[in-house]
Amino acid sequence: MPDYATRIARCRFRAWHRGTREADFMIGGYFDRYHPEWSEKEILWFETLLDENDVDIMAWALGVQPSPPLYDGPMMEALKRLDYIEIRQ
Repeated sequence: MPDYATRIARCRFRAWHRGTREADFMIGGYFDRYHPEWSEKEILWFETLLDENDVDIMAWALGVQPSPPLYDGPMMEALKRLDYIEIRQ
C-alpha cells in the first residue's frame, strides 16, 4: 500500500478532477476542508467514495437520494452540510 503522503496526494487529485466543476467544488472542497483531521479509517472511506459516480455522490450530498449504508455516518453527514463550499459573489 502506498505511504500516507502518496495516498493524500492521490485523493486530492481525484477529488479535484471529477469531470465537472460542480463535482470538483463539492468533492474537492470537502477534501480540502476535512482531510487534515482524518484517521486511516476515514481516508479509506474517502478513497472508496472516490470510486463512485459523481452524480451519485452529489445526489447523496444534496439529499436527493439516500446514501448507501456503506457511506452512512459522520463523514457523509459532513459532506451533506456543504459548509466547505465557498460562494463568491
